[in-house]
Amino acid sequence: MDGIDEEIIRCVLRNARSTYAELGEAAGLSAPAAKRRLDRLVASGAIRGFTALIDPQALAWRTEAFVEVYCKGNPTPVELRQELEEIPEVVEACTVSGAADAMLHMLARDITHLEQAIQRVREADSIDRTESVIVLSRLINRPRA
Repeated sequence: MDGIDEEIIRCVLRNARSTYAELGEAAGLSAPAAKRRLDRLVASGAIRGFTALIDPQALAWRTEAFVEVYCKGNPTPVELRQELEEIPEVVEACTVSGAADAMLHMLARDITHLEQAIQRVREADSIDRTESVIVLSRLINRPRA
């Protein structure tokens, strides 16, 4: 991976729907050369996929919670991710140090919807129990890209 690849990745992170011309302009390449580089980054696994970022407000999902997950046994991060990615209310999941095994950021329409989603998390084979805190207000919300 070189500086050109890194520039293509930065451009894709800003906008996954960037055209090859836009990628090329950002990286100093022609559109066909940018396409070849992007294809190579995808084939190598450096770029694992493309996704849409949904505004939770547009879905009216305004209830947020952070959920600590405590696992049964010792599931691998891959196993845990496979179970959690089936739950759309889980918008972020990380393995963490400390007593909990993982931390989830969850969004839902309301408390009832959140409770149902947390119950689905608890039904996953590798989950023993959860502990939740509900977000009352956001103090800082900085963009990451």
